[in-house]
Amino acid sequence: MSDQPPPYAEKGTAPPPNENTPISVGAPPTTVYVQPQAFVVQHFREVPLRMRCMFCQADVVTSTYFENGTLTWLACFLIFLFFPLGCCLIPFCMEPMKDVVHRCPNCNQQVGRFNRM
Repeated sequence: MSDQPPPYAEKGTAPPPNENTPISVGAPPTTVYVQPQAFVVQHFREVPLRMRCMFCQADVVTSTYFENGTLTWLACFLIFLFFPLGCCLIPFCMEPMKDVVHRCPNCNQQVGRFNRM
């Protein structure tokens, strides 16, 4: 026998395994599939459309209403320049001159907007 200690007796090393030492084996590697989310670009126009609400995640047909926008005010100003009487208020009564706002009928959140200008 030699007077030197076995190599595994050094500080920070483990003894070699023998038949009575259990060998720990990690779990088998797993494969994770990441499915990309499809983004659907909605084109909001004057008519309601079917979509999934981004707030309540419900499949809905949007409700629409008309709101004064840039085109409405520009038309009012231009009409006022040429016809200074009350004719400049006509664009505020015409839906084709206004912006269209789309709302979810379920949660009443604004989900889109169609700006005329």
